[in-house]
Amino acid sequence: MASSEPFAQWDVVVLPFPYTDRLAEKRRPAVVISKPWVAKDFGLLWVAMITSAGNNSWAADIQIENLRKTGLSTPSVIRPIKIATIEAERVVRKIGGLGSKEIKAVKAVLSKILL
Repeated sequence: MASSEPFAQWDVVVLPFPYTDRLAEKRRPAVVISKPWVAKDFGLLWVAMITSAGNNSWAADIQIENLRKTGLSTPSVIRPIKIATIEAERVVRKIGGLGSKEIKAVKAVLSKILL
């Protein structure tokens, strides 16, 4: 069931996130990194993967400190190296949002990656 809710930058959502090493998807949380006009004008979202903090750590991972705000129930990290473009209608639901500390950290990593 897809959501028709508009999404803001830094929302935490649940969606089918594509694997990079195979033709498959896994329903998982992700953070919206694109601005709202991308979804409004094109029906797309850019999202960064959120994964369990128990997985092998990557250098650019960002620890999520406020799980309650994000809507997550287990220790997790944002993995901004793994970005996907998803049709906005494929989002299952919004579960929360990032705190200011995590937003600042994601912006710093994205500026290194993209600019």
